[in-house]
Amino acid sequence: MTRIQKLFQDLAAQKRAALIGYVTAGDPTPEHTPGIVAALERGGVDLIEFGVPFSDPIADGPVIQAGAERALKAGTTLKKVLEIAQTIRKTSQIPLLLFTYMNPALRYGFEKLGRDARAVGIDGCLLTDLSVEEAQPYVTGMRTAGLDTVFLAAPTSTPQRLKLVAEYSTGFVYLVSRTGVTGVRADVADSLGTLVQAMRQATKLPLAAGFGISTPEQAGAVAKIADGVVVGSAIVRMIEKNSSDADLEAFARSLREKMDQH
Repeated sequence: MTRIQKLFQDLAAQKRAALIGYVTAGDPTPEHTPGIVAALERGGVDLIEFGVPFSDPIADGPVIQAGAERALKAGTTLKKVLEIAQTIRKTSQIPLLLFTYMNPALRYGFEKLGRDARAVGIDGCLLTDLSVEEAQPYVTGMRTAGLDTVFLAAPTSTPQRLKLVAEYSTGFVYLVSRTGVTGVRADVADSLGTLVQAMRQATKLPLAAGFGISTPEQAGAVAKIADGVVVGSAIVRMIEKNSSDADLEAFARSLREKMDQH
């Protein structure tokens, strides 16, 4: 059982949703990232989506794009991201989900990435721009290494695609709460509830929702219908503003407290 699978099993027993925080590894510098992750964990984040900075992040809005640019300027490569994960593992057992695009993963090599990621303590991988219809070689490489493979389902996904997402996903399924790119939004999309219902018919895996969730109130609302809540742009924006570790911890705690009220 991976750390991701154990986390969701434990939280299900407690009837609590997972708080998942996204950080761009290496933003603002590789040296800063372990402290940022530690602050989020202290605040109640259960799982870290560990973003690999990429020059053409098509699924990401301006805030996370800017974070990737800062990380790249600081010299962050996929190899460096794995080294940062290894540093985090010296002091933490928080589940780490590598969040990347096809290009860096292909250049690195699926099998090699699976082996090296597992060796440094990564628990799973999500390729945001990999079509699930073409996922078999990637899934085989990651599963051979013992990593979870998380796939995205969106409000526009067909029943056939939801079936494939269910088949190829382990750990959990990532539900895109709205169409478009990541970013802070004023409200949670109505389409999320419909997507949760459709996905529940296709899989027994936990369902985590992201894209546009940025406030404690939104996190609390999503925690009522999903098994996990993903917050990304709001965290990256705080990092952009050079918020202290104490501020990041307090923000995470405000999300966690609202989620636990439902």
